[in-house]
Formats: sequence, structure tokens, C-alpha cells
Amino acid sequence: KLNTNENPLPASPKVAEALNTVTVQDQRRYPPPTADGLRRQLARLHDLKLDNIVITNGGEEALRLALTTFVEAGSPLGRMEPSYSLYAVLADLHGGAKAQGPLTDAWQIPRKFAQTLNELGANRACFVNPHAPSGTLIDVDTISQIANDFNGVLLVDEAYVDFVDPALRYDLVRLVNAFDNLLLLRTFSKGYSLAGLRLGYLIGADSLIAPILGKTRDSYNIDYISQRLGEAAIADRNYAEETWRQIRSARRQLRDDLIARGFQVATSQSNFLLAEVPLDFPKSAAEIYQELKAQQILVRYFHSPLMEVKLGMSVGTASQNARLLGGLEGVGGGGE
Repeated sequence: KLNTNENPLPASPKVAEALNTVTVQDQRRYPPPTADGLRRQLARLHDLKLDNIVITNGGEEALRLALTTFVEAGSPLGRMEPSYSLYAVLADLHGGAKAQGPLTDAWQIPRKFAQTLNELGANRACFVNPHAPSGTLIDVDTISQIANDFNGVLLVDEAYVDFVDPALRYDLVRLVNAFDNLLLLRTFSKGYSLAGLRLGYLIGADSLIAPILGKTRDSYNIDYISQRLGEAAIADRNYAEETWRQIRSARRQLRDDLIARGFQVATSQSNFLLAEVPLDFPKSAAEIYQELKAQQILVRYFHSPLMEVKLGMSVGTASQNARLLGGLEGVGGGGE
């Protein structure tokens, strides 16, 4: 299953220990309403104040809260194209237009991105970084300039940030107190192997977090078990960091192996790769997708003109990646 960018490695053993201590009696009372125990841990981790963080029911609730808090119904939502499909869905639900700008051929944001959104009347914009579906990283200076030039609230979805190479020294958290229009989205789904838990958080200036925490957020939006397991995951961050290192290593190897087979593969800083099918490959991307599916190997095929020659694939374990490569050879890829 390499089509939804899940972490192939298990969560920390301390998460399992915490789960084993949860009792039925614990469920009799409502959970701490603002998850302050977890907020305090995250504030220490990021060297921020408690008021800079709000816990959400997964990244999806974080996106919805940012939209309903800062965007008037019917107002346009700024985004890039192509990008995470949920952004367009949220714009439709909110009754607003999609104020979008195309990425460059290298999957980077055009220099006039903020100017374009301002001219289109967008007062909130969001994009995922590292980018999905390419995995490429937009640097801190570029995002800083966008936040400075944009007239609205800018949300940077950092769902995959844990897999960025530390040598790049990418860190947007240090910009939070410099820009009162910048929100960062983080999740436990990817880096902490807790996609089934639905746990995320937003980081921002206290002027942005306060209305979300006190007005638009649902009461008791984070259940007791999620709070306990989130705290356990953060307490064993060293374990998580080791899994990130392993995934980065597997990502490099899988990319090399795909390139050796003729695929063009974007340089990814995420836990997935975007591979363009070679022109001389005997099958199209759509046909490869279907034939791999018949082998019970799931990858991502994108039904759009911009992406129809590409396949997306999560970085799996060594055996999963080997099976994927074997499956590609079986549908016409040949050997190295």
C-alpha cells in the first residue's frame, strides 16, 4: 500500500505502552478541553509559548478551522496547482473561488505568487511544503517573502516536514513571531506513524491562535486517548527521528533505483516520490497503475492533464520497495 503516504514503520513503543494504560474508567469524563498537556510539550519542543499552539483533530480540522476563522464565506482561497486536492474541496464547501497560481516546471512557487493572490482578492492562501505530489521543498526565504507580500493569512501545510534532510536547515517555526499572518500545520500522521489517530496542530502568532482556540474550535475536539498517545510520541522523539533517518535513506535508494530504470523522479524531501514514466516504456502511467494494482501493489495515478504521465509512490520498507521495483519490471520495465 504505497498510495497514501503513510509511514511504513511503527509508532514508538512508548505509544503502545501509553495505550495499554488507558482504562474504561478514563473514558467516563470529558478530556482536557484544550489538550494543554500536549500543547505544553509542543511549546517546549518548538521553543514557543502555549498561546502559539492549538491541537486539532488531524490536519483536516486544522485546514477547516483556518478557513472558517479567517475567510469570509464566498471569498477566494489562494492555492497552488497542482497540490493537495482537499484545498479545492474546502474552497467549494466555503462557497469561494479558487485563486490559484501554477507552479514552475521545477515545482517551485513563481516569484509573483503573492502579488497574483492579492490581485485575485484572496485573503487566505495555503500550500503544502514539502510540496505534494512532487515532494520538492520551497526554501525559507521564499516563504518569508510570500508572507511579507501577501495581504491575507498564509497557511503552510507541513505534513511531511519531518522527512526533510536536516542538512538543509529548513525551519519555518522561527518565522512565527516575525509574521502575524503565518500559520503552520503539523500532523502526527506521517512522522509519528499515527495516521489512524487523527491528531494535528497549528502553530502561529497568538493573535491567530486565540480566535481558533476560543471561538471556532469545537469543544473537546481532541479525545483523551489521542492526547495521551500524542504526549507519548513527543516524549520519545528520538525514536521518531531514527525512523525519519531510515525513511530518508530508503527514499534515496528508491529514487536511484527508479532513475536507473529510466524514470524521471523529482528530488523529494517527503516520504514519497513522483516518477514520470519514460517515453519508451511499453505501458502508460494509467496502465502501469492498473497492472500494479492487479499485483496488489497500490501506487497513485493522477487523473489530470498535468500529471497523466506520472505515478506517485510512498517510500515503503526495503521489502515493499523491492516488490514495487519488481512489479514495474513485470509490466515492462526490464532490469537495470
